[in-house]
Amino acid sequence: MTQGMRKGLTSYGDPDFSLFLRKAFIKAMGLSDDALSRPIVGIANTFSDYNACHGNVPKLVEAIKRGVMLSGALPMEFPTISIHESFAHPTSMFLRNLMAMDTEEMVRAQPMDAVVLIGGCDKTIPAQMMAAASADVPTIIVPVGPMLVGHYKGEQLGACTDCRRLWGEHRGGRIDAQQIEFINERLAPTAGTCMVMGTASTMACIVETMGLALPRSATIPATHADRLRSAEASGMFAAAMAKNGGPKPSALMTKAAFRNALVVMQAIGGSTNGLIHLTAAAGRLGVKIDLDDFDQLGRDVPVLVDLKPSGDHYMEHFHWAGGVPRLLQELEDLLDLDTPTVMGGTLRDYMATAEDVPGQTVIRPRAAPIKAMGSMAVLQGNLAPRGAIIKQSAASPTLMQHTGRAVVFESVEDLTHRIDHPDLDVTADDVLVLRNAGPRGAPGMPEAGYLPIPRKLAMQGVKDMVRISDARMSGTAFGTIVLHISPESAAGGPLGLVQNGDRITLDVLKRRIDLLVDDAELARRREAAGSAPPAGAAAVPDRGYAALFHRSVLQADEGCDFDFLVPGRAPRE
Repeated sequence: MTQGMRKGLTSYGDPDFSLFLRKAFIKAMGLSDDALSRPIVGIANTFSDYNACHGNVPKLVEAIKRGVMLSGALPMEFPTISIHESFAHPTSMFLRNLMAMDTEEMVRAQPMDAVVLIGGCDKTIPAQMMAAASADVPTIIVPVGPMLVGHYKGEQLGACTDCRRLWGEHRGGRIDAQQIEFINERLAPTAGTCMVMGTASTMACIVETMGLALPRSATIPATHADRLRSAEASGMFAAAMAKNGGPKPSALMTKAAFRNALVVMQAIGGSTNGLIHLTAAAGRLGVKIDLDDFDQLGRDVPVLVDLKPSGDHYMEHFHWAGGVPRLLQELEDLLDLDTPTVMGGTLRDYMATAEDVPGQTVIRPRAAPIKAMGSMAVLQGNLAPRGAIIKQSAASPTLMQHTGRAVVFESVEDLTHRIDHPDLDVTADDVLVLRNAGPRGAPGMPEAGYLPIPRKLAMQGVKDMVRISDARMSGTAFGTIVLHISPESAAGGPLGLVQNGDRITLDVLKRRIDLLVDDAELARRREAAGSAPPAGAAAVPDRGYAALFHRSVLQADEGCDFDFLVPGRAPRE
């Protein structure tokens, strides 16, 4: 097995010269021959001044290096793309595949026998999972950890479920401008990811469940000493993997491990984004995430973790209640506990580390769940031939069966311009429809699915309505919102045929989302629309990454990966 500096030599026609040249340049960093003779652990540094979620990464890198060196290997830090949800234009999802490509190619290109990937903010861990699956170098993921809660007038606050809730109160005139600015300073009080069960927390729990990260690493607060100790331990296990040559991601990211992840995602009240990301990562290894199977898990697996937006608490409370290992105990009969982990044992070993916390109520027993069914349900119907998703655990029970009149927005821009207009023809019983907000239509499938309540209704006290789109929604968001309608309107999906005033019916119990217009009328509308691009869709780009994205991105039900990155998948014509 080729290891260390001899791995992946640049070819000059003389391998000995290639090694000689490589060592000559790396010695400029002050490294000794002893250091250069060790197995190498790469450490992907995702720190960025634009990414507050990753504010603790420099300290994590230091701790990981310490663990690697204590175990006799050589740590080598390198940078990759870093994506923050609020600072990525047009949307972080637009850049996820680029980060996955960057990470994969840097892992391939540089000599490393194992790699530690530090991730946190929503799209970083998914990109790293995709990269790890494709590069198949022994990998351990270190989540940056959730931030601590904030406080305002005796109430605990957390980004970003409370961001949305309190902004809704401001839109409705119940919180004034001075108060909302003061609250703004309290919502994200420390470095780390959102402390609710948003996408970042969901994906951290997933990589722990899949054995790609150490036990409890998903939930340790970003600011705590235990976070650094976990990082040091991750470096030690990475060094062991570098010496042993495994386990590789392909041995950990099995069909059984993905199913375990789906079970946990339902039980934690996980983000709808998590389904897209798992589908993309699984696709890299030829594993199919079946939406029907996932929906059945949503019927069988209750929500057991009492966290916002499905419950009341925050990630630090989940951690001190026992975290993922304690949750695994409640789900034991639903999981394959023999799946392997980066520590060399099995998920059963992770479960055995669970702390018993008397009196805790954050992780509920199966007999007393937060919600009787899981986080998400998969919808079918004539509006979603390839499926749609609703986060049923964060929806209003009174709207789970609802029929209303469509109020259509052609694009995110159209929504922005018209949603608060006093003349907008809308009532609380209507169904807000956003289209051309999918992977190609937006582009990048932004988190615009959380359509704001029209201001005139918000001021009347309306806090939820049925909203449907081909967009995504933040895992921190809540409401009766149908997302990921596939195929998207910009790809010819039936969402593009909806007209103002049409009746739409949502029936979550029956797993249906339907446009109450007969097939003949829909065929007439489709013929009238012709083959021209939808009026609300973004212009087709002619160069650069944007053109590559538009040409290659798959639909939500296939994980929004690029077609040419999925083994056995031919590029789209």
